[in-house]
Amino acid sequence: MINQRSFFFNVDWLSILLFLFLITIGWFSIYAAVYDENAVYIIDFSSNSGKQLLFIMVSIMLGVVILLLDSKFFYVLSPVFYGLTIMLLVAVLLIGRNVGGNQAWIPIGSFRLQPSEFAKWASSLLLARYISSLTGKLNDFSNALPAIVILIFPMLLIMLQPDTGSALVFLALVFTLYREGLSPYFLVAGFMMIILFVCTLLFTKLVVIIVISFVSAFIIYYFYKKNKRIVATTIATFILSVVFIFSVDFVYNNVLQAHQKSRIDLLLGLINDPKGAGYNVNQSKIAIGSGGLLGRGYLQGTQTKFNFVPEQSTDFIFCTIGEEWGFAGTSTVISLYLFLILRLIFIAERQRSSFSRIYGYTVACIIFCHFFINIGMTIGLVPVIGIPLPFISYGGSSLISFTILLFILLKLDANRMGII
Repeated sequence: MINQRSFFFNVDWLSILLFLFLITIGWFSIYAAVYDENAVYIIDFSSNSGKQLLFIMVSIMLGVVILLLDSKFFYVLSPVFYGLTIMLLVAVLLIGRNVGGNQAWIPIGSFRLQPSEFAKWASSLLLARYISSLTGKLNDFSNALPAIVILIFPMLLIMLQPDTGSALVFLALVFTLYREGLSPYFLVAGFMMIILFVCTLLFTKLVVIIVISFVSAFIIYYFYKKNKRIVATTIATFILSVVFIFSVDFVYNNVLQAHQKSRIDLLLGLINDPKGAGYNVNQSKIAIGSGGLLGRGYLQGTQTKFNFVPEQSTDFIFCTIGEEWGFAGTSTVISLYLFLILRLIFIAERQRSSFSRIYGYTVACIIFCHFFINIGMTIGLVPVIGIPLPFISYGGSSLISFTILLFILLKLDANRMGII
């Protein structure tokens, strides 16, 4: 009885409260996104809002079940979860249903299972188990390589669907590796590749090479007699940068799909197509901007009500909140997410078990990545890559997988005085 009472008080109820706030906001927003005057009631199970209510009920029950399980269950079975999701990712390529150009769903009756969503928490568990078992540090390449393979394997399978948005989320877990000792040079190299990629698209290859040549020459001149290692590193970096610059055209023209290239071009201002490739973002900005300070009022949004905004109950659900609740509503939602993410980092840092701490950081990274990219693409800050807003966007696979992701951490935290 004492242990049960101790467990009850150890559960982080603040995180659960934030979770309940977000799923409630999502439920009402989904109803508003498809509302019309002749619409059915919010609890009609034939509508998106009614189906989302079922997903919410299933998610809450799953959350309760997870809290009742033994914490070691997730550590012991993490390879099994990972293996099952890999099998599902392979299966979706063979028998999956193509929706919107992505073969990412396995039809199960009226429900469509999206394995890529479940791969995120399964990969996080195995990653946490592997890193927590290391005796050395991640800055040793032999230790870092298996961790990278754990992330790259599902990422490549998801890219084959092709679902670029879900695949990119796995890159966010690099920050977890950095927290656990991965050299910061990997992060710097990643940011440099992004900068070179963008600059190569904006300017000619010759201009970019001349600029990095001057920068490299200055570094070599300054450190030539002081630090030979920095000089050697600079020369190697320059050579790799030139190779990367010449590979950008190949990747851009042969790897990226036409709609992905057009979205990048729109973001960089290389093209202006408000009625074509830029239609989604343009209508999204209009919807959010029309909300003003306090919004048009619940169920009063015209942009979303009359289907001007595509995917308004899934990828662009934030537009509904912006139009109907204005700056006050969007600020509240953003604040809830930031509060949750900061809370997750706090929870991760107070863990005695390295497995729990590492898993906690993966949860924070995944939720932040979804939150940042989803809201960023609705206001034109990042390309439209189609990933849901956690706990708010319509979708059973998304809501259930995010619930599992969060509640596993809450279970590990509830037993944080033990060592897994």
